[in-house]
Amino acid sequence: MEELKIPSTKNSPEIILNPKGSIKIGGRSIHEDISRYFRPVEIWVNDYIKSPAEITHVDIDLEYCNSASSKLLIHLLQKMSKVQLARKKLLVNWYYEEGDEDIHEVGEFISSVLNMPFNFIKTS
Repeated sequence: MEELKIPSTKNSPEIILNPKGSIKIGGRSIHEDISRYFRPVEIWVNDYIKSPAEITHVDIDLEYCNSASSKLLIHLLQKMSKVQLARKKLLVNWYYEEGDEDIHEVGEFISSVLNMPFNFIKTS
């Protein structure tokens, strides 16, 4: 399995998916056709969950996320939760800037919908 890197644009986040257990999503996520943009990510995740690393770290550091992106993140993290079913560890770190309650609330919402604990990390 190969690492997948998708560079950021002004409307799309940078995505780095490493089969050694590191998943990073960061930047702005307001892409018009988010499902098409995330299609390679979904394919990669489907393959990854078949044979995940012992510990999978998911780092999400978004400066803005529209509702379509939030739904897609829920969908992808739902798939990633299967890592736990394989008796592996899944850690989700949700980064937000100090004072950015909107992004913090998006993370809390996604965490509660999935009934999955997130580590909320405030940055300056």
